[in-house]
Amino acid sequence: MSENLYIYGKNSIIEALEKSERNFNKILISKSAHSDEKLDYIKTLAKANGITFQFVKKDKLDLISENAKHQGIVALLSPIKYETLENFIENSTNDYTSLVILDGVEDSHNLGAIIRSAVCAGVNGIIIPSHRNAMVNSVVEKTSAGAINRISIIKVNSLVNAVQKLKELNFWVIASDHHANDNYYDIDYTDMNFALIMGAEHAGISSSLLKLADFKVKIPMLTNFNSLNVSNASAIILFESVRQKLIKNKQCEGKNGQK
Repeated sequence: MSENLYIYGKNSIIEALEKSERNFNKILISKSAHSDEKLDYIKTLAKANGITFQFVKKDKLDLISENAKHQGIVALLSPIKYETLENFIENSTNDYTSLVILDGVEDSHNLGAIIRSAVCAGVNGIIIPSHRNAMVNSVVEKTSAGAINRISIIKVNSLVNAVQKLKELNFWVIASDHHANDNYYDIDYTDMNFALIMGAEHAGISSSLLKLADFKVKIPMLTNFNSLNVSNASAIILFESVRQKLIKNKQCEGKNGQK
């Protein structure tokens, strides 16, 4: 693995500066970049933290980012620190914990989009296998829009062992499977710690993990075109859990108000 990682885009860099403990080497800014509020804020944060920034030709940023939309700024910093499942469990102080487990999601854009949706939905961690899955890279950083710095990324050698451990800790395991009988909105997400397993679009979830699932759910389709993007499917299911929690909280507030 490379000792350093390039991230690009103003939002991603601001999030990394504000929310993470990662070490910045330097920040490169295009000489042709127009000054704006976000760029000025990045300069202020960099100065406050003793981080060097320098102005370079746009061509250099294009080369580093492989012609991605870098918005005239690229930062060189240390990679994220993956967390172990044991440390995550030991340090967790949440009464209600939710996780997403990714089985063979090899596209970096999908991983970044799933992380972004998971953070917005209040998910506490993403579990990925050490093999046959996308790792956090510059594309993931950019696609997550900085959300990567707001969630635990847990890397494990065996997803099966991780799921078994979670079940021992009274997590309910939910698998997204288009062959399932139950729809994703048929189960109650509000009274349980849960781990949602999402598989690759073509291969799906491995049979060994499906056997461990307490619930198997599908997203109903109006056609037989079963090719919903895994990041979209993850967001749909996760925000059903959000919807249910909001309704339950509102009901609880109403009951408390009647007392």
